Order: sequence, then C-alpha cells, then structure tokens
Amino acid sequence: MMRRNPTEAEYVLWKYIRNNQLGYRFRRQQILDDYIVDFVCLEKKLIIEVDGKYHSDGEQREFDAMRQNKLQSEGYRMIRFTNEEVTTNIEQTVECIKKYLI
Repeated sequence: MMRRNPTEAEYVLWKYIRNNQLGYRFRRQQILDDYIVDFVCLEKKLIIEVDGKYHSDGEQREFDAMRQNKLQSEGYRMIRFTNEEVTTNIEQTVECIKKYLI
C-alpha cells in the first residue's frame, strides 16, 4: 500500500534528491513491476530504499531479497539505507547516492 505520509528519514532524504538537485530526476513512492519503491531515478535505473527496523525481521528480509532480485533482473540497481543512516548522516548518504549516479 502506498504511504501518504513519508517516514522522517524519507522526508529528510527527499529534501536532498528532489527537483534534480543531484542532476537527475527522482520519483518517490513509484510503482515498478508489482512493487512500490521509496525512490527511483528512472534514467539511471537506480532505486533507493530507506528501511525501518521491521526490515530486519526474517520474513521481511526474505521478501526484500526476492523483490530486490526481481527488480535487479529488470536492470535496476538498488541502494538500501537504514532510517538511522539517513537521519544521522544525510551528507554521507547523499555522497553514496552520487557515486551510483556517475
């Protein structure tokens, strides 16, 4: 289900990647295949996921791995960050994303 209200971490990251700030257009809460991804740059086929604590649950980890494999088989690359990584070190997060955009 698409979330109308982003998490704090998603909101923080969106402020840094929206409006072509990194030289590429990102979309948020984008449907790809049967999944909704947090952020995607379609031009670079780059997906950014910001994961909360529930992603460490065994069942959720399995689903995430299956989803990532499916999207990678369609040519997408995926970067995952935890909520804490984004909220406590946004500069490093953005630098990491920039490396994937080169």
